[in-house]
Amino acid sequence: MFDGSVSDRLALRELVDSYSDAVMRRDADAWIGTWCDEGEWSFRGRTITGKSEILRTWKAAMGDFQGIVFLTQPGSVSIEGDLARMTNYTFEHLVLPDGTTKLQAGIYDDTAQKTDRWRFARRSFTARELTI
Repeated sequence: MFDGSVSDRLALRELVDSYSDAVMRRDADAWIGTWCDEGEWSFRGRTITGKSEILRTWKAAMGDFQGIVFLTQPGSVSIEGDLARMTNYTFEHLVLPDGTTKLQAGIYDDTAQKTDRWRFARRSFTARELTI
């Protein structure tokens, strides 16, 4: 389901694409710019709150990879006022420090908030590791 104004839905798609682009380029400033100040990021059984802690965690995680391809496909967007609920699907090709690769798909259950622009207020990631 996709509902809400076309301009808000486009801005939310650009938010998701900006996040993915920043991951691919390992651009920490651009990546953290997609988050609200008091954002909440949940993945692998833990929850991190606040931009500084989220950024610290992301930088540490990105250091675990020699390379990464991170692609996102939207599943749904529902906008109510200044909040949006979204589902986004990801595919990741990860190159580990020893040169081995890992494929991972996942689901983000997201809440975005519109202040001066749309940013992530909450992202909850569930990984689906793939074997080929």
